[in-house]
Amino acid sequence: MKQVFFAFLVVLGSYAAAFAHSKSEATTPADASRVTAVDQIEIRFDDPMRVTAVSLVGPNGDTALERQTGLDPTTEFVATPEDALQPGHYEVEWRGLSGDGHPMEGSFSFEVVE
Repeated sequence: MKQVFFAFLVVLGSYAAAFAHSKSEATTPADASRVTAVDQIEIRFDDPMRVTAVSLVGPNGDTALERQTGLDPTTEFVATPEDALQPGHYEVEWRGLSGDGHPMEGSFSFEVVE
């Protein structure tokens, strides 16, 4: 009986740990969207996230971003491209630390069309 109870606790602990990390809930532009212009890049999280790195890669390589959100944990990260985005495919990659200190990362893409 003790073994069954212990196994239950292990499974329950693993289940809770899997859901303890922040995750990206939504982005602007939306993942895989086609847009005519991009004023800002937004990533919204279900729990506060400290975004430590973010990059935007487009058809001409890296595109400079200006962070509007600092390094404090937040549920909404915002950055703006320093220059207007030309038509083409773009990929946003981010890394950060969730509220419990675990490293997290994610990415999304969009296409700028004329």
